Amino acid sequence: MGKLKIGVIGCGSIAKFRHLPEYSTNEKVEIVAVCDIVEDRVNEVAERYNAKAYKNYEDLLADESIDAVSVCLPNYLHAPVSIAALNTGKHVLCEKPMATSYEEGKQMIEAASNNNKKLMIGHNQRFVSSHEKAKALIVSGELGKIYSFRTAFGHPGPERWSIDGRESWFFNKDKAFIGAMGDLGVHKTDLMRYILGEEIIEVAGFVETNAKKDTDIDDNAVCILKTESGIIGTLTASWAYTAESDNSTIIYGEKAILRLEDDPKYSLIVQYTKGEVVNYELGAIQTNEEGGQHTSHVIDHFVSAVLNDTEVPVSGEEGLKSLEVVLAVLRSSESKKIVRV
Repeated sequence: MGKLKIGVIGCGSIAKFRHLPEYSTNEKVEIVAVCDIVEDRVNEVAERYNAKAYKNYEDLLADESIDAVSVCLPNYLHAPVSIAALNTGKHVLCEKPMATSYEEGKQMIEAASNNNKKLMIGHNQRFVSSHEKAKALIVSGELGKIYSFRTAFGHPGPERWSIDGRESWFFNKDKAFIGAMGDLGVHKTDLMRYILGEEIIEVAGFVETNAKKDTDIDDNAVCILKTESGIIGTLTASWAYTAESDNSTIIYGEKAILRLEDDPKYSLIVQYTKGEVVNYELGAIQTNEEGGQHTSHVIDHFVSAVLNDTEVPVSGEEGLKSLEVVLAVLRSSESKKIVRV
């Protein structure tokens, strides 16, 4: 086939900074349509990328020339719009968290299967160089038995990142369903599953709203996670890291400690039990700051999977397993009990 014809549904910040520019630099892609309910916004984007502007996603999906879509909408719309797109014969790349419930996630996976179309979830942290290298070191046995970990993802909040600032859907529980834990925490539940190569089976969580005023959406979450082999660790997701963001992970093993994205120069530091230290200067992690918009690799992987008819690297099933951990954390926080995933 020729170029992959793409439609992008939702023209907010994630589309503006990730999907649209990354599609536009992929020579195998043609952006043919964009959609947003804000007329000025969608017209401006359509003009920039020489695409057709739609205000209604159903109209965009009715265009049979479009092969695949990115769903870059508020969380509550991820499942219904992805399912509609799959049912009209389009491949789907959906932003995370993939859905607002386990049932919705299952319906997305079923729609992809029924229509023989690809469904990929945008968990970009898997493609960060330090994370890929850490996984390879663990698989090779370089760390021996893994004992524990701690992982954090925090920044000052969506006010600075979202195109609508403090008025953003991120702060509206009906639209977002979940705050920092869904925005940032699901990245890290996915990352730990990926790096450790194990499922998380038990969780305990404190999920609070204590930093943002006039919202009932969570902005601080601290969780304890346990994997099937008994690795235990902590996960923190926060919109209250007011001065500096944190995107670090530390893995404690029998033969070494891995420090990922914990040092400004070396994205991976391996501290061996015997005293040797190895510093890796690898590609920078993506951030929401100016100059931090390195390619996420998500788009290129998705395009390649569609054009070559290969498996997507982050399937709907994988996205759902990472969402399940987040849902279990919410249940734990509400019930004040340890919850099995």
